[in-house]
Amino acid sequence: MSGPAELYENFLKAEGYIPQVDGDGDVVFKKEGTTFFIDIAENDPEYFRIVCPNFWSIDNEEERARALHSSSRATARGKVAKVFLVRDNTWASVEQFVAQPEDFKGIFDRSMSALQNGIGLFVEEMRKANGEGEGEGEG
Repeated sequence: MSGPAELYENFLKAEGYIPQVDGDGDVVFKKEGTTFFIDIAENDPEYFRIVCPNFWSIDNEEERARALHSSSRATARGKVAKVFLVRDNTWASVEQFVAQPEDFKGIFDRSMSALQNGIGLFVEEMRKANGEGEGEGEG
């Protein structure tokens, strides 16, 4: 029986990734050493969400305040990507609706680009908040 996880797994394998289904049923894969997962929403097959968990740890309350501000700014500045805090870590995601579950294939690369851009915007905002200069950041 095929389902969303199998659809995503097969696509990722064809694209050269090494996907795995985790204990929650999500499809986990790596790109350039960074872990991502496609969130499986069995009850909403037209919902497509890629998540990058735990890319920036929050070490204290002062950093949490900077991260909240930076995540808000990154989300506002970027397209499609959301940056948010989960406990003591920062996550990012892209969330979209597709007409048919298979339609994610046509937006996968752009979704990954938007997600990586959102992360880069967050890092840039954190560097500004840490006084590391506005000229620095990830392009």
